[in-house]
Amino acid sequence: MLARRPESRAVLEAFMKTEMAADCALYSQAEALRRWPEFAAAPLTGALWSPHEVRVESRSAIPRLAAWLAEALGVCFVRSAAVQDVSLPRIHTSRGVIVADTCVVCPGDDLTSLYPEAIAARNVTLCKLQMLRLASPERALPTVLMSDLGLVRYHGYADLPEAAALRTRLSAEQPSHLQNGIHLIVVQSADGSLVVGDSHHYGQTHEPFAEQSVEDLILDEFRAATGFDAPPVVERWTGVYASADQDMFREAPEPGVRLVMVTSGTGASTAFAIAEETMADLFGSARDVAA
Repeated sequence: MLARRPESRAVLEAFMKTEMAADCALYSQAEALRRWPEFAAAPLTGALWSPHEVRVESRSAIPRLAAWLAEALGVCFVRSAAVQDVSLPRIHTSRGVIVADTCVVCPGDDLTSLYPEAIAARNVTLCKLQMLRLASPERALPTVLMSDLGLVRYHGYADLPEAAALRTRLSAEQPSHLQNGIHLIVVQSADGSLVVGDSHHYGQTHEPFAEQSVEDLILDEFRAATGFDAPPVVERWTGVYASADQDMFREAPEPGVRLVMVTSGTGASTAFAIAEETMADLFGSARDVAA
């Protein structure tokens, strides 16, 4: 987490006093530049480093995970099918009926097909984001990168009292970035290219088009945080996910059924833990499920 304002460093100092900062390190400007000379041109006031981050390439990991589940554990995937109704023990799909004693409904960003009343009661809306893949910068980045804008977005930082002063300064200096929900995440893929994001826009419906002005804001923050120009954009895409005040929810709309939704941008990070908790909720403790 590269900090380039005194207010940003103050947030990081406050974060270091919380239990979330376990095993993290906060470096001064001089220490950060000695550790990461790649950012010598960046206007740093310090940097937070975490040893806990894991980089997963979803494009390849998800199909490989599905293949492993099918081959190693005998999981049956029914593809190109829509679930139309759940009335246990019968689950009606567009490809026939599935008989089951239990059912976990994970609708993703579909707010209307199954249990729409329960979803509406949670005030769930949709968040659209824009992301980019940049050509390799011909240098290896030492870690995943984030910047000042993330400190007023992620709750672990943004909920700290020290974040108020940073938000005030960012509102004056980067109002368009805040209005478009911009915060910087830069990760390097095995081929050297950079995945860079992202923006956040909220509403019940979204156009499928990416806006150049939003892309320019993301690349502007990339340059400001790293101190070097962004390589050429080689891919662009948009994503949509469910969003609400809470990060996720799980409820039982009827016996044997669990409705589970991640209503934030943390699904890839939290899915396995949520799955374990959901199985324990349905069948007993995690140990019982494993047995």
